[in-house]
Amino acid sequence: MEIGSFLELQFNVGKEWHTESKYPHLEVARLNSGRAAIYHAFQCLQCKNIYIPYYQCDTVRDFLKKKGVQVQYYSIDKDFTPLISSQEVGKEGVMLIVNYYGIMSSNRLKKLAALYDNVIIDNSQAFFAEPIDTCMNVYSARKFVGVPDGAYVIGKNALNGWGAYPQGYSSDTAAFLLQRHEYGCEGKTYQSRMLNEHRIDSEDVMKMSALTQKILDGADYLTNRQKRCENFAYASQLFDSINCIDARKYFEKDTVPMVYPLVVEDDSLLQKLLNAKHFQGHWWSYLLDECPADSFEYWLSRYMIPITIDQRYGKTQLEYIKETIF
Repeated sequence: MEIGSFLELQFNVGKEWHTESKYPHLEVARLNSGRAAIYHAFQCLQCKNIYIPYYQCDTVRDFLKKKGVQVQYYSIDKDFTPLISSQEVGKEGVMLIVNYYGIMSSNRLKKLAALYDNVIIDNSQAFFAEPIDTCMNVYSARKFVGVPDGAYVIGKNALNGWGAYPQGYSSDTAAFLLQRHEYGCEGKTYQSRMLNEHRIDSEDVMKMSALTQKILDGADYLTNRQKRCENFAYASQLFDSINCIDARKYFEKDTVPMVYPLVVEDDSLLQKLLNAKHFQGHWWSYLLDECPADSFEYWLSRYMIPITIDQRYGKTQLEYIKETIF
């Protein structure tokens, strides 16, 4: 027990969103990253191979392959419905279903999950989505809270094998979280953030770091949820009329998005927003080289811009983005 010496940063306690007490009928495994969490969920299901969508971050695919997992792919249609049958996946395959942008309701995900035998719900973009009891559910913390890393796997037997993972440490590359308050997100802060990204990219599966869990235990989740919902509703008012996809098709009262997905067929729009210091980018541009030009995945990768709606912002920032676009 350490007593005395200098004062460290102090945080609120007892507010962690995903806890054992909240899901007494399920298990909660805390890990270092979303890609590691997907791998761990796959291991818990004890199946032979996994089916993942083409429209997915390549770090997930690459990590699974690095771990020796047999990876298969499937396409999605314009409604984000998987174009693969339960017979194709089989009883020994795992189906990874992604809650894109966090705009899918629990009812929508339950209907999709019911079609397959073994399912992982990738809620990396939907931190507040309720876990589905019959599935393994994966959550990424740093897309919703200012932490250097961190992820959860929630489901029956989610702790299987968890104890064998080494302890993760994140404080050595977490300086960017402090630097942003003084330097903004460019320059020195960006360099520090990329050091943290490199650490995550080079890590194997590890337990969540103590620093990350401490921050997560003190975050203001109620404000986080409320602001995201309010901002998404206002972004819908501003952008639905020009959006080529229906961002609210599967939206219900329990839905808390990560971003507002704006699809406009204008190749110059992203640079216009970057010039205005709206720091977002097209997701998964590698698909432009790997998917047919007439595919839905290619189209999304080329044109979708994730409009920021998180708890730091409000109507003023969204109106600024609108003025930049129009």
